Amino acid sequence: MKIHLVMLSAAVVFLGGCASETGAYAPANADKHNQETQAKFVLTDAEVQHSVTTSGLQETHLADGRLQVGIVLRNRENRRIQVQAQCVFKDAQFISTGDETPWQDVILTENAQETLTFASMNDQAKNYTVRVRQSR
Repeated sequence: MKIHLVMLSAAVVFLGGCASETGAYAPANADKHNQETQAKFVLTDAEVQHSVTTSGLQETHLADGRLQVGIVLRNRENRRIQVQAQCVFKDAQFISTGDETPWQDVILTENAQETLTFASMNDQAKNYTVRVRQSR
């Protein structure tokens, strides 16, 4: 009788655990980990989040239909830092067009600002995300 109760308990636990899963796991906090989906400016490292900010983004459509993005990066610290920046161009639904600029090294002196410009390679780009990370 004890064996039957143990087996029944194990079956209930097993089946109960399986019933709650419906397939692939959903992200625990989708907003926190998917910031790049629709954000125009993203700081990807904790160190950079403390050290860098932007004082402006500017979008311009060139005569041939390509999107040009200008950004002003600002060093918030009293020390020289080196970061890398990249722009990912996206379509109207915020899906990457496959057009990503290479990572650029940017040296920011104490409390300095630096202006960067990125241009898409074709006229498919309607949105973008500028990404900044710690230099590698």
